[in-house]
Amino acid sequence: MATMRSLLVFLAVAAAALVLPSSAQSCSSLTLSNSRNYLLCNSLSRLSSSLHWTYHASNGTVDIAYRATQSTPGWIAWGINPTTTRMVNTQALVAFVSSSSGSITAYPTSIDSYRPSMQSGNLSFAVSGVTATNSDGVMTIYATITLPNNSTQVNHVWQASTSFNDDVPGQHSPSGDNILSYGTLNLLSGESASSATNNVARRRNVHGVLNAVSWGLLMPLGVIIARYLRVFKSADPAWFYLHVGCQCTAYILGVAGWGTGLKLGSDSVGVKHTKHRSIGIALFCLATLQVFALFLRPNKDHKRRIFWNVYHHAVGYAVISLSIVNVFEGFKVLDRERSWRRAYIAVIATLAGVAAFLEVVTWVVVLRRRSCHSEKVLGGAVAANGHHGRQGA
Repeated sequence: MATMRSLLVFLAVAAAALVLPSSAQSCSSLTLSNSRNYLLCNSLSRLSSSLHWTYHASNGTVDIAYRATQSTPGWIAWGINPTTTRMVNTQALVAFVSSSSGSITAYPTSIDSYRPSMQSGNLSFAVSGVTATNSDGVMTIYATITLPNNSTQVNHVWQASTSFNDDVPGQHSPSGDNILSYGTLNLLSGESASSATNNVARRRNVHGVLNAVSWGLLMPLGVIIARYLRVFKSADPAWFYLHVGCQCTAYILGVAGWGTGLKLGSDSVGVKHTKHRSIGIALFCLATLQVFALFLRPNKDHKRRIFWNVYHHAVGYAVISLSIVNVFEGFKVLDRERSWRRAYIAVIATLAGVAAFLEVVTWVVVLRRRSCHSEKVLGGAVAANGHHGRQGA
C-alpha cells in the first residue's frame, strides 16, 4: 500500500506538470489609461498581463507600457535581463500602491538576487519618464528605455504580486505563474518566444515523466518481480510473464522518452547536458541489448544457460543503476521540479524497503527448503542403510 500511495503521488505530480497554461487575453482590444497608442503589443502568457511598445530605430529607444490586472492593490514589475531569461540581474521597473497613502509609486530597480530589496536605484541602461497608473483594478507602468547595445531581441521578465514588507514590494510567490513569467521578445516583429518556451518546458516535462516512469520505476519493479516472486512455486510461470511485461513496457516508454530527449537536444542549440545525455545513450544501448536477451534465452537445462544468466543479470543491474542515476540527473536539469524529486525519492525508498523485506522472506523460504531437503536426503540414507543391514543379517 505504501508503494502504491507513493506511486500515485509521483504520477499526480507528473500529470499536473503536463497541463498547459491557459492563454492570455488578446492585447489588441485593451485601452491604456494614458490614452497613448503603441505600434505593437503582446499578450503575455502569465499573470493576466500585456506589454505595449513603440520602437524608435533612430535613437535605439523604446516606449513601453506594462499592464497587469490586480484585483487587490499590490505591485507590478517589468524588466529586461541583459544576460539570461531569468529573474536575477533583471533591470526592472516597479510600481506599487502604498498601503498608507493609497497613492501609486513607480521607479527603476536592479534585481540582484531571488530576495531583492526592491529599492529605487539606477539601471545598467538609461531610462526616463517612469510613471504608473492604477485604475479599475488595472495597474500600468510607462517608461522610455534605451535598449542595451541597441538590441531589439530582449529577454524580459514580468511580475505581479500583493506581498509587501514595510510598505515596500515584497517577495512574490515561489511557485506557479510567478516563476514562469519570463520569455524572449522581438521588438521589431512583436514575436514572443514565451509560448515557445512553454512548449519546450512541456516537452521537457513529458521527457522527464516518460523516463522516470520507465527506466526509473518500471525497470526496478520488474527486477523485484523476477527476483522474489520466482521463489514461490505457486507464482510459476506467472512471475515470468509479469517480469517480461513490465520490462517490455518500460523499454517502450523509455524509447519514447529517449526520442523526446533527442528532439529537445536538436531544438536547444547551445544548451548541453553532457552527463545526462551520455548516460541516456549508454542506458538506451544496454536496455536494447537486454531486450535481445529475451530472444537468446536458452532452456533451463542447456549447458550455456549459466552464461546467459550472467549476461542477463549483469546488464539488467547495470540498466537499473544507470536508470536511477540518470533520473536524478534529469531532475537537476529540471531545477524547479523539487516536488518531482521528493516524490521519486519516496517511491524508490519504498521499493527498496519492499525489496529488503522480500529478501529476508526469500532467504527464509530458501533455507527452510534446504533444511527440508537435507532431512529427506538424510532420512532416505538412514532408511537405505537400515534396509541393507537387514538384508545382510
